[in-house]
Amino acid sequence: MKKIAILGSTGSIGTQTLDVVRAHPEAFQVEGIAAGTNVDLVVQQANEFQPRIVSVANKELAEQIRHQLPAGTQVHYGEQGLIEVAAGTEAHTVVTAVMGSMGLPSTLAAIEAGKTIGLANKETLVTAGHLVTERARQKGVQLLPIDSEHSALFQSLNGEPRERIAQLTLTASGGSFRDRTRAELHGVTVADALKHPNWSMGAKITIDSASMANKGLEVIEAHWLFDMPYDQISVVLHPESIIHSFVEFVDTSIIAQLGNPDMRVPIQYALTYPDRQTSPSSRLSLAQVGQLNFREMDYERFPCLRMAFEAGRLGGTAPTVFNAANEVAVARFLKGEIAFLTIEDIIADALEHHQTTANPELEVIQSVDQETRAQAMAFSERT
Repeated sequence: MKKIAILGSTGSIGTQTLDVVRAHPEAFQVEGIAAGTNVDLVVQQANEFQPRIVSVANKELAEQIRHQLPAGTQVHYGEQGLIEVAAGTEAHTVVTAVMGSMGLPSTLAAIEAGKTIGLANKETLVTAGHLVTERARQKGVQLLPIDSEHSALFQSLNGEPRERIAQLTLTASGGSFRDRTRAELHGVTVADALKHPNWSMGAKITIDSASMANKGLEVIEAHWLFDMPYDQISVVLHPESIIHSFVEFVDTSIIAQLGNPDMRVPIQYALTYPDRQTSPSSRLSLAQVGQLNFREMDYERFPCLRMAFEAGRLGGTAPTVFNAANEVAVARFLKGEIAFLTIEDIIADALEHHQTTANPELEVIQSVDQETRAQAMAFSERT
């Protein structure tokens, strides 16, 4: 039985991870769960899966749920609570599924504790890829990708050496507005943006998919996960989301991973790697799908993706700026404070005014992150 801990247990990835545990109760034991403010759900999860440690967003919520949990359950809160769940249990694998850069300290703590990382928090590698990958190498820790695209690349590579790889290609659904022109994006609502045609995901990642910022984050993550230069990473629009990503080798062979859009498949593969088990997901019938479509990526139509490539090539603190500005911009859009297209204006403004620092230490990254967030919060829409 493999012991696991889940950071972000009440979010989309966290709840689907627990679906996998339900499907294979003989294979997994949940040692710890960390959530934010959804206390009703985390109490329900704690009583069902009996973890040793539960963490929530703050002290008040921790006191609120303390007497609703199974006897003997430890209750923690805040950033230190995330770290306790990540590093303070007997878990073999830690699923890092908290949203945004807040997942970085707990992921680093899990690596220091020698845990295998099931990585669903792409911002960790975007903001501090050089630190995370170096510490993982030093500790002999595996970073197993949970994002469907990176899991597809991981499975397609299957241990092939780097020098045999010609190109990594991430596929993109195009999100909620893939068939709209830029002119048609003026005035779109939050409700419009949240109607993803293929995937069931959280609000933030669904908005990121619509702006293609999410694919930009995935490009930077792929750079670090697979040690590939940006010139050997590309993106193609694939509306069906059946081919999740593919690898071209130097002999022109292409290997892809296919499947119905269901995050439980890459989650389960990360938890069972290198083994495979039966999945609750529906099986793919290519005959029923009938055809698969692909389009070249238009970087003028999706400038957030272009800016992510630019930030990635700059390196240093530039990806941190991209991520922080985007997080604040998406939060402001979801609150109705700004228009959808202002998301990219905020990112562009932050990158334009930033002086990149190469090879930053964690303290520098955190400082740049906070400065960028303040700048993004103060950004006013252009009239």
